[in-house]
Amino acid sequence: MQPEQDIFARARLLVGADAFNSFASKRVLLLGVGGVGSWCAESLVRSGIIHLTMVDADTVNPTNINRQLMATTHTVGRPKVEVMAERLREINPEADITPVQGLFSEETAGEFQLDTYDYIIDCIDSLKDKTALIELATHTQATFFSSMGAALKLDPTRIRVAEFWDVHGDPLARAIRKKIRKEGRETGKPFLCVFSDELLENRGEAQQPADDEIIKKACVNGTMAPVTAIFGHTLAALVLQDIVKTENFL
Repeated sequence: MQPEQDIFARARLLVGADAFNSFASKRVLLLGVGGVGSWCAESLVRSGIIHLTMVDADTVNPTNINRQLMATTHTVGRPKVEVMAERLREINPEADITPVQGLFSEETAGEFQLDTYDYIIDCIDSLKDKTALIELATHTQATFFSSMGAALKLDPTRIRVAEFWDVHGDPLARAIRKKIRKEGRETGKPFLCVFSDELLENRGEAQQPADDEIIKKACVNGTMAPVTAIFGHTLAALVLQDIVKTENFL
């Protein structure tokens, strides 16, 4: 392929051929393809990740359109992972994209073969399922990254990365740590989280949440694309940086 026809020419220019080839060799599992996960998926594939499995049980509903990459007025009602997979294959037809319309939970965890991945990315909304994933994923060989809460935030300059036990000002991280201690769970190796210590209040009138939101969340909060997208792009960057760093390409 000629340089001007190479869709990844700028990526190779930045990190070099060896690092870029390493991106293509890694197997990545992304759990949750919503306001954060959808942007993470696209960022990974545009950067040269080839092998990506995406897991999400939901279908697109109108309330997703303000912040989720695959959500448009034309995709309402369709499985999120299927719509996202179609988009990613248009970006790179050679990508090995596996969409799984299903729910990760402690009961179903065995179906996902966590030990077979190089990287596991957590963008799950459910406190119960997120806590189970953290415990299980940190005991695998995979490198694990997690998104904390991206709702009730509007200032992208307050988005940070820290080790889970050092995350501050984030109610979701606090709730997970409390649940881990209360249930006597044990986390394995340390892992990095994307978070923000900003916490706004809902100012608009609450609408009746969709059925899937009722199931997954204790409450529904306002969320905006500029913040959720940066959360997702940051998670993707953590994967790429880790590959470059651990394999001594820089």
